[in-house]
Amino acid sequence: MIEAICNSLTKKIIESVDEVDESKADEINYGLQLLIGEVPKFFITLILAILFHMVGLTLISFLIILPYRTFSGGFHLHTHLGCIIVTNLLYIGTPYLASIINISDEVRYIAIAFTFIFSFWMINKYAPADTENVPILQKKERRKRKIWSFVIAGIELIIAIFIPYKVISNLIILGIIFQTCTLTKTAYKITKNKYGYEVYGSN
Repeated sequence: MIEAICNSLTKKIIESVDEVDESKADEINYGLQLLIGEVPKFFITLILAILFHMVGLTLISFLIILPYRTFSGGFHLHTHLGCIIVTNLLYIGTPYLASIINISDEVRYIAIAFTFIFSFWMINKYAPADTENVPILQKKERRKRKIWSFVIAGIELIIAIFIPYKVISNLIILGIIFQTCTLTKTAYKITKNKYGYEVYGSN
């Protein structure tokens, strides 16, 4: 349904604007699908957060995961339903797990060390992990996003060490691990994605 709406809107935009080629039309259509697809996703996430009494932790999970995801990238699902499911697993499932995990400080510090090594290794290898639909090809832009990915992950993990609230510390650890997994080649193969820079960078 969303695809049909976006196709109709794209057609109207093309008809009202001169000199729009096929590639530009595809960009417009993709942008509309992202925009229109985000609206129901937001309300579904909000409703679920209210039902599970996790509005506060869900908001914190957005503040922790979203900046890191913005710069590091990651796979995208090919259907709106899949995207809605993964989004809610990431932003509601993660804080739920963080709230029920009870580990000692020693185990938490080991987990933070592991997360630091794992995330920095994956960032160095894959970030920014782009897609075929939204490739990031300019070296300057890729370098900027990689650096910010290191910075954000590093700052958040330092916060996880010193913050007195164990649930938030757990949330940072799990959020960074889960988001970092979306960068990996294994995750891209499972979700049938391709890195945009590999597809277009060699052309």
